[in-house]
Amino acid sequence: MLQEKLLKKISNFARSTFVPITEDMDGEYDSSKFSGIPWLSQNEEWPICPNCHKPLNFFMQLNLKDLPTMSHLARLHDSEGLVQLFYCTNEDPHCESECEAFLPFSNSVVVRLVDIAGKKPQKIQESPVVGAFSPKRIVTWEKEKDYPDYQELAENNVELTEDEEDVYCELELTVFGDKLSGWPAWVQGVEYPNCPECGETMQILFQIDSEDHLSYMFGDVGCGHITVCPRHPHQLAFGWACS
Repeated sequence: MLQEKLLKKISNFARSTFVPITEDMDGEYDSSKFSGIPWLSQNEEWPICPNCHKPLNFFMQLNLKDLPTMSHLARLHDSEGLVQLFYCTNEDPHCESECEAFLPFSNSVVVRLVDIAGKKPQKIQESPVVGAFSPKRIVTWEKEKDYPDYQELAENNVELTEDEEDVYCELELTVFGDKLSGWPAWVQGVEYPNCPECGETMQILFQIDSEDHLSYMFGDVGCGHITVCPRHPHQLAFGWACS
């Protein structure tokens, strides 16, 4: 049977991915969450877009001690603290022309690893972002099996016949939506950035899809990815693409 033959052919590429299960609340300052109030150090300003000079929207935060084990990102697990993503969503003509926030390492995006050991956060009561998203605290993770899309299979020297490609797309073996680790659901082809410190290919940490846990669309139903260097976990990037 074609389906069984196909699954055997790609079996070595199976990875675990973890889908966030949330509840509609903010949680503590150091909670893993979408939106809400981030952990900011005592004397730190809320991140500002350098182009429109307005507050960046707080997209999400991951507390590393709460994450399931990801074998390909062992050094990230050795770190402590929070991964945070702030992104410019301001409707400003100057900002729209200058941000280019879809590109990794854009200056209108802040994605970072924050060391919070022994430190206290600011007691911020309200986000300065106009139209901030509703907060969702991540309470647990649901494990699923994930496979690369057919474009990434080809880059790994796995050639699918036309019939196999049709079956592969029908089975939807690449998990869409928001997820931790696994394989990216690419929109315009495989687009891993390289670490600016060592040049190594960065790996997916988190996928943020349009209109999933955040009421935001990247372009025309696009999909975004936080990537991290396996050797240098402080090197993080965020980029997205749409059709």
